[in-house]
Amino acid sequence: MRPAWLEGLLNTSSGPLAGGFWRWLPSRCAICQSWPQSPLCEVCVGRFAQPQNRCPTCALPLPHPARRCGACLKSPPPLDLCLTATTYAWPWVDLIARYKFQQQAGWAGALATLMQSTPLAEDTLDAADWVLPIPLSEQRLAERGYNQSWLLARQLSPQKADARLLLRTRDTPSQRTLPRAERLANLVGAFAVEPLRAGELRDKKVVLIDDVMTSGASLHTAARVLREAGTAQVSALVLARTEAGGEA
Repeated sequence: MRPAWLEGLLNTSSGPLAGGFWRWLPSRCAICQSWPQSPLCEVCVGRFAQPQNRCPTCALPLPHPARRCGACLKSPPPLDLCLTATTYAWPWVDLIARYKFQQQAGWAGALATLMQSTPLAEDTLDAADWVLPIPLSEQRLAERGYNQSWLLARQLSPQKADARLLLRTRDTPSQRTLPRAERLANLVGAFAVEPLRAGELRDKKVVLIDDVMTSGASLHTAARVLREAGTAQVSALVLARTEAGGEA
């Protein structure tokens, strides 16, 4: 019996003739180093990305299933649903750093697959009218060379993803060392809907995509801007969530 990667190369419907050559080449799992495997093998995903009970509107872990955590009941966030693939911890911290800061944009496919396997993620993406990445400022985009959230959004839903509907209007200082209140203040006026396309959001369902959720300041600020444009429902799907809103 031929291995899957060889079968893929020989299959003209999914092999090189269909543009699937690189997808079927054998590789090592980035976590356990087993070969031949996909970049993230099923064993490691099962071990390090187990689904958890989480608050459905902030994605923080809960000791048992609940409609919402106490903080979200007390102060409901502007998100109707918030989903995360995993906790921001090893090995995902290292992989996200490679993807985001070390010019390894090729990780977008494997990481998006991990996000898509999150419970409720596929149904949420299917129900959406738009899948929008959290935008980067022009300065940050020039420094990095790509928007990591846009690459994920394009992998998750190529027909619905749009990088020009939600805009970043100005650069902001790094959020990494700021408490949540200062993060929110830092982001005031930082996002806007493309004015000539605002009507495309009215009464629509939107899914926001980001790589890491820490305090939720960026997602919440973007969600409020979308709601002001008349969006009917705003959900978020992120790759990793910090354990208790701490620093990423």
